[in-house]
Amino acid sequence: MARRRHARARKPSPQPEATATAVVACWEDDPGDPRTQPVTVPITVSVPNTGAHPLPFRIAGSRPRPAVYQPGTPQFRYWAAAAALRRTADFWGRIATATTRWQVGTSLPVVLDDGVDLNAFYTRGGFGEGPGLHFFHEAVSGRTYFSGESPDVVCHEMGHALLDALRPQLWNAQSIEAAAFHESFGDMSAILSALQVASFRQTVFNETSGRLNRSSRLSRLAEQLGAAIRVGHPDAVDPDCLRNAANSFFYRDPQTLPPSAPAQQLSSEPHSFSRVFTAAFLDLLAGIVKFQPGTSAPDKLVPAAEAAARMLVGSIREAPVVPDYYSQIAAHMITVGNNAPFNGRYRNVLKSVFVRRGILSLQAAATISGVPRVAARRAAAAVRRVDERGELPKASIAAGIFGLRQRALMVHAPEEPKRFAVTSSSLTLGPVEPRSPHTAAEAFTEDLFQRGRVDVGDFADPEVGLVNPLNLKTHVVVQEDGALTLKRRTFDCGFD
Repeated sequence: MARRRHARARKPSPQPEATATAVVACWEDDPGDPRTQPVTVPITVSVPNTGAHPLPFRIAGSRPRPAVYQPGTPQFRYWAAAAALRRTADFWGRIATATTRWQVGTSLPVVLDDGVDLNAFYTRGGFGEGPGLHFFHEAVSGRTYFSGESPDVVCHEMGHALLDALRPQLWNAQSIEAAAFHESFGDMSAILSALQVASFRQTVFNETSGRLNRSSRLSRLAEQLGAAIRVGHPDAVDPDCLRNAANSFFYRDPQTLPPSAPAQQLSSEPHSFSRVFTAAFLDLLAGIVKFQPGTSAPDKLVPAAEAAARMLVGSIREAPVVPDYYSQIAAHMITVGNNAPFNGRYRNVLKSVFVRRGILSLQAAATISGVPRVAARRAAAAVRRVDERGELPKASIAAGIFGLRQRALMVHAPEEPKRFAVTSSSLTLGPVEPRSPHTAAEAFTEDLFQRGRVDVGDFADPEVGLVNPLNLKTHVVVQEDGALTLKRRTFDCGFD
């Protein structure tokens, strides 16, 4: 695949040197587009320790002296990213176990400006890319946008890295719902990280009158990147951000959806389909807030965020990777919530939210009961023993329709054993008929080729091969154990 052009941003004019301090300036959340939104004022925080445990990270390049720098300078962008990443790592470090480690090494590499693009991505490395988080810049209508300046974007990308650490089987899972959940987890990570900032909690509480699932600065994700993309592709993003978690999307069988669609519609493209689960999670947060003791105050958002995150991580560890992954995550969140320390406190909120969004059918919600945590952990361990390398089993699908030179293409099929016979809701009566792992893998592979996301290398048939030279490649065809195999290369989160 041809890499994006790597022209670096023009060096800014020299800035007055800031005075070294024990604090740095950063953004609360996404700074937005100053051309259409009120000017956002930076806040100051203690100097973040990028190498601290849990979940250390390292930013490439020289480290500016800690000080309060002006927005628009590279020094400000460095500390804005470092502060956002640190609070994200600290939050998830309290939720995940002490043994959680990055897939890419002891410390997560971060490249704040890797060239020209309206994009950001996480990768394990290889295929010409260094491992870790990569951010970019691009000039649009006379203004240069840096994706690594936005806390929403950097916290989303760190969310990909964390989910890869928690559940590595999802990396190569050839499934629409698995890929979409990865994107949803990135957005949930951005939301939960923003709620760790006290001043931002007050702003959101005031803006929503305590009803967290209303549209607000919290729900509007990556406003600045969305504004840049909207200039050239107005229907590719929401009107006021990249994606809004406060939406009305109801679950649809993703195999019945088109591979792409305007932002106002749902498609099987992972970022688009992720919005169903992200909206449910925002609804869940809003419901949990109401169960917090004390007066109606922004401080309720802290325990609510932690409770939602703990149930989410517990479910991720235990839910099997299957075609209807959303319903399994939802079912396991309910069972995790039925056990200590929650003891069923949020059961009705969980069930009502997932049923309202169609992620669980009515029949599914009525059949889920508590599972003792010891039994759940044993079952989860049995699932993980399927492949100690963190890979799902391979399946063979026909390669001819993709213009490849061989007859078969090996993919990692989503076929771990289920513990709950539940699915999502159909648009007609009753639940969706569960898809087979093989069919789900074929559908996702077809989507990838239709969107031009696969680097076929030298394996395309010289006469009928399909080579798309324009789009960023998230997957690559490689030779593995003598067979053509499809592997994930990256999770990218911008516009292509």
